[in-house]
Amino acid sequence: MSRIELLAPAGDLERLKIAVLYGADAVYIGGKQFSLRSRASNFDLEAIEEGVKFAKAHGARVHVTVNIIPHEDDLEELEEYLKALERIGVHAIICASLSVVRCAKRVAKNLEVHISTQHSTTNSKAIDFWKSEQADRVVLARECSLDQIKSVAQHASLPLEVFIHGGMCISYSGRCTLSNHMTTRDANRGGCAQSCRWKYRLLEKDEFIHDDKHLFSMSSKDLMAASYIQDLIKANIASLKIEGRMKSPYYLATVVRAYRMLIDAIYEKSLDDEKMKMILDELSRSENRPTANGFYEGLPKAYDQLYGVNGAGVTQEYIASILEYDKKSHMATIQVKNHFEMSIPVEVFGPDHTHAMTLNPCYDENGAEVEVANKPMQILKTRIDFEVKENDMIRKIIDKSDRHVY
Repeated sequence: MSRIELLAPAGDLERLKIAVLYGADAVYIGGKQFSLRSRASNFDLEAIEEGVKFAKAHGARVHVTVNIIPHEDDLEELEEYLKALERIGVHAIICASLSVVRCAKRVAKNLEVHISTQHSTTNSKAIDFWKSEQADRVVLARECSLDQIKSVAQHASLPLEVFIHGGMCISYSGRCTLSNHMTTRDANRGGCAQSCRWKYRLLEKDEFIHDDKHLFSMSSKDLMAASYIQDLIKANIASLKIEGRMKSPYYLATVVRAYRMLIDAIYEKSLDDEKMKMILDELSRSENRPTANGFYEGLPKAYDQLYGVNGAGVTQEYIASILEYDKKSHMATIQVKNHFEMSIPVEVFGPDHTHAMTLNPCYDENGAEVEVANKPMQILKTRIDFEVKENDMIRKIIDKSDRHVY
């Protein structure tokens, strides 16, 4: 049996390349049309084609979301779009509408069809139905517990995909209409305004009952399911999915790299407590919201939610990316991502290495020494005494006691 797939998100071509380089077996992206998270997508057909070529060159696959719940006018040009994806070499589409499934099977037979979590599949009989419609994979609802996932997997007639990391919906995934009602932005057509994360004043009859210092919100903590990966592998799940097409390249590099290490360690039977602790610490460094178990242990409890706070917590540990490296002079060209000062302890990391060092002096394009890097996207040069590569990243080393791990 083949190894389980690690499936990562990408909002543009840069992030697709990062996800692949840092260990994703497949990447899912959205096009300009027919995709939820449409605001996150920079992928026209030309970019999709370039992404497919890059992924294939590195042994990875590209899945494209065609997962809106279409209204009548959304179906225009669907056939031509699916034919174009097939011609480009896209591996699979992810969809929630039966009309899209049937259209793909009629006009683009080489595309795998994966049923989106938007369809809230929670049992094997529903999977049997999707098999009768010639679907190739089903993404289970994020509201399934681990025991339910195992039970469904025992009876499933199609390969299964499950979410393991990232944002969770406060409602049953795909069923909320708050955004539609409050902003006229249709959540099921790619425009969710995430109204659940707003701050609200609460009234009972005509009396305010909220705390002015902590207005009410109803956001969920993000999912982090690293502790369940061994169980999911044993259950013969086909694919492990990371959420986050709107997340940064650093987030993707950190999260994909951590799960890649975890999956490989499980198959190589080298996972021990020390390595697991290191992987969990790595996941905690991903510029993320607080995390919880989602539905893996059953219905979430109050501490799995973020009442009164939005929970966003960017650490600003990520300070620069490597653009190029001269092996002879040991000089690296870097691009500034966050404010930093010189001579601080840092880690330089890539897909398969992590090196600690003290940051050497940096120089601008005129050769002048920079005391403080405070211009985002500025290009600097600095000496690094070990070999690094393009797309490696630099982050501050922060005392663990100063960083919240959830």
